[in-house]
Amino acid sequence: MKKSFFSSLSTLTLFCCLAVISLQTHARTRQNEHHVVLVHGFMGWGRDELLGYKYWGGLFDLENFLDNSGYSTHTVAVGPFSSNWDRACELYAQLKGGKVDYGEAHAKAHGHARFGKTMSAMHANWGSADSAGNTQKIHLLAHSQGGQSSRQLLALLRNGSNAEKQAALAGGYTVHPLFTGGKNWVSSITTIATPHDGTTLAEGGEMIPLVRQFLASIAATAGATGTSNLYDFKLEQWGLSKKSGEKLDDYLTRMFNHPLWKTKDISAYDLKPEGAAVLNAQARAHSDVYYFSWETEATYNLFGKEAPEVTMLAPFHPGAWFMGSYTRSGALDASWFKNDGVVNTRSMKGPTLNSTDTIVNFNGVAQPGKWQRMGLKTSWDHADIIGHTFWPINNFYRDYANLVASLPK
Repeated sequence: MKKSFFSSLSTLTLFCCLAVISLQTHARTRQNEHHVVLVHGFMGWGRDELLGYKYWGGLFDLENFLDNSGYSTHTVAVGPFSSNWDRACELYAQLKGGKVDYGEAHAKAHGHARFGKTMSAMHANWGSADSAGNTQKIHLLAHSQGGQSSRQLLALLRNGSNAEKQAALAGGYTVHPLFTGGKNWVSSITTIATPHDGTTLAEGGEMIPLVRQFLASIAATAGATGTSNLYDFKLEQWGLSKKSGEKLDDYLTRMFNHPLWKTKDISAYDLKPEGAAVLNAQARAHSDVYYFSWETEATYNLFGKEAPEVTMLAPFHPGAWFMGSYTRSGALDASWFKNDGVVNTRSMKGPTLNSTDTIVNFNGVAQPGKWQRMGLKTSWDHADIIGHTFWPINNFYRDYANLVASLPK
């Protein structure tokens, strides 16, 4: 088992007690019927991938659980290695339906195709008025890089893109609705273990080995099960669709040798502190949107550095050791050491690098326009919090849904 029986039992008891107290203390009146949208992080996958093993919940189906609890929920599946811009465009298309448009100006600047897949609408009424005349908004619940991608989506919805408007004017075509701005379609963004200020795992070059290990396990599973479509890399805009009859190992080699990894239009750049600072500068908090952040950690102090706890998933240990001691003069100090195996804990509270957003501790009453720190999940690694363990997560997410459903329409 991942954790010892007695430590697990005692922690589980404490967790359950705290969850009950939280639900009782913050009993709330429902004020909106906005849908919940689950946005996965780096290396994430959709509901029909990995033989049905869920990103959100593992063997526990979080989407169905929230649906059955009275909260309409959708799970999006965006590019697991793509940039936040590309992921935001895919997120929009999945919710509203239609062909993914990455933007003419953006596509030309980075050297990939402008259009992607055509999507069926998960929430076709998103952004339209309900029977009472209120805008049908969404609550974005995001893990890891999904939090960055959600903020990028909101920035495009509200601010649009001048570069895309100018490209459309010059080209004589109608700009895609995502780039026109003026859309107040998001009620709240909740981030879980999100690298708002980036992760030093990306800066130190330790992310690619983690990716290779993950993909090697997929290749092994594909070989053992005889299933060739376990995982969708969603890199069609780069011309990297898997060819008919192509072996997975050959496809992975072709993908890793592609020049996209050397561009700034890729997750490997966006997840660095440098890339995160670029996003932070243009994805400012809006005064009428609610922001919540959860933090996780699973390391302990060892001679002034941070070492992984024995309960941390083994694939995260190398990254945890690296982040637990990595510094860069004038920018990254010991405050970055604490981590959950993938993301530095100090980066999870909200954007600070190149940002003017306000970050406060949650006091039980939701405040719009500010990042509200919901708490620190001690001894929870990057995967524990989304259900890749035997820890129960249902009360945690039901409490979340109860909170955002109580926000004003």
